[in-house]
Amino acid sequence: MQTNGKLVRALGALTAALMALVVAGCGGGGGSSSNSGSGGSGGGTTPVAANQVAVTVARGTSGAVNIPTVSVTICAPGTATCQTIDNIQVDTMSYGLRIVNTAAATVLGSLPIETDASGNQIAECTVFADGFTWGSVRKADVTIGSKTAGSLPIAIVGDMGVSTVPTACSSAGVAENDVSALGANGILGIGVAPYDCGAACVSSVPSSPSTPPYYVCPNGANCTATTMPLAQQVTTPVVKFASDNNGVVLTMAPVSSGGQATATGTITFGINTQTNNALTGATTYGTDGAGDVNATVNGGAGFAFFDSGSNGFFFNDSTLAKCASPNSTFYCPATSTTRTVPISNASGSTASTSVTMAIANANTIFTNSTNNGWFAFDNLGGDLGFTNVVDFGMPFFYGRTVFFGYDQTASGAGTQTPYVAF
Repeated sequence: MQTNGKLVRALGALTAALMALVVAGCGGGGGSSSNSGSGGSGGGTTPVAANQVAVTVARGTSGAVNIPTVSVTICAPGTATCQTIDNIQVDTMSYGLRIVNTAAATVLGSLPIETDASGNQIAECTVFADGFTWGSVRKADVTIGSKTAGSLPIAIVGDMGVSTVPTACSSAGVAENDVSALGANGILGIGVAPYDCGAACVSSVPSSPSTPPYYVCPNGANCTATTMPLAQQVTTPVVKFASDNNGVVLTMAPVSSGGQATATGTITFGINTQTNNALTGATTYGTDGAGDVNATVNGGAGFAFFDSGSNGFFFNDSTLAKCASPNSTFYCPATSTTRTVPISNASGSTASTSVTMAIANANTIFTNSTNNGWFAFDNLGGDLGFTNVVDFGMPFFYGRTVFFGYDQTASGAGTQTPYVAF
């Protein structure tokens, strides 16, 4: 695929209708990497409140369009051995923090590796739509904006040798174990699930999907699939904040229909915990455990999700012209058009609406990105190949405030069930 249009997609929602297991993931465009460090294109401006962090859409590490990023600081637990890493992709349909090993080079050696009761190393395989990542699970103090989650299990991508990758993982597609392949220095999953696998991994190795997420690796090799207690699973950082931990609010400024160089926004931590995160003027849609809602797709029952980790709207529509190779995943209509999808609650009280998606010619979008240095577009669309699924990707978020309420029943933190509101 064309570099600026690399498909960015979380797999969690696609599997959620079929099983309880939540598989985290997203991807990015190929291209050159950038150095990690404080600030930069992933840092943005200083947020206006202590429970916020700035979000930036810009060139990032790969030159792919519509990649929202933040800066994250990771420290060896309980120490001042820290590193701030920019260009961490914001993904509302994955769960937990994943950092590419080279982007965390300064602090990586100080982060303790998670082990089982016998002292064997724990590793994780994360499957994306276009490949997989593989690496160790480690503990870190994670700070985002002014909020810190202490001793949090995070995934390190690419720190284990190719020979250690289990066949079940490597058969999932292309390895995305470096900054160039992943398209970012890491992924911050802030979706509605507190853990990236949850109860499905606690008592047994999941039989579906075919790639189990967790592995035990004696001496760092000969890795075999294993169960994993919640305390050692890769965990969404927000749920471990001392306060403002029941959800997030992603607010993005609108962008021009012709595209623009950058876009800005904020993540606000907590919902109805501060004056700046009140759930007012929005309709709440109860979701399943992965963040899916019901949808009418191609005249039949389907599901939809709201995914800042996808760089376009993705849905199946045979009436829309596809682009020629190498951009054949994307739509290239002769003139810009719209499509509307009815959605409703997957859980809870009845609520419904229709979401309209603007779709422009993707080749024109990619040309504007290459020639003009534009990376924010609200009308990019493509086809995932699933007839009953709609992915409201990053274009959905421009000009909106979207609430993601966390599933507190899954973590034992309360009775709140997951929802999306806008």
